[in-house]
Amino acid sequence: MSDPVPSIRTSDVERDRVAQLLQEHFAQGRLDHEEFTDRLGRVYKARTAGELATVTGDLPERDLADVRGAASRQEEFAVAPPISLRDPALMVPWALYLGVNVLCFVIWLILFLTTDHDYPWFLWVMGPWGIVMGVVTMGVLPGRRNSSGEE
Repeated sequence: MSDPVPSIRTSDVERDRVAQLLQEHFAQGRLDHEEFTDRLGRVYKARTAGELATVTGDLPERDLADVRGAASRQEEFAVAPPISLRDPALMVPWALYLGVNVLCFVIWLILFLTTDHDYPWFLWVMGPWGIVMGVVTMGVLPGRRNSSGEE
């Protein structure tokens, strides 16, 4: 597609596109605040495509970081290491589960030994929470096995 003729009148859409381009260059540090506001004013006052072209004439059309190549982009994406049973993401919730349930059991045991209350209410804490923890752990482990190549 050819460049627009400099004497052709410009539309609001084209002005907005150039204004957005200026905002990107300002965000990347190519323009200071004063220069940005001056150029932005000139963009919205521009009547022809030539006037718009002079506003962005000294700025690159593409980000120079994109020109470096795709090899550097591939290095940015890292694969997460597979999770194991000793991973803190699993160890911390299980340690919390164990600690809370030991505390509940000790409280129940004290009440059982000192009073006539013998209903094992601590099971209502241990049971549902244990089921949820087991389901979460089993859901995480197959992902670990598949990513490490085991079947």
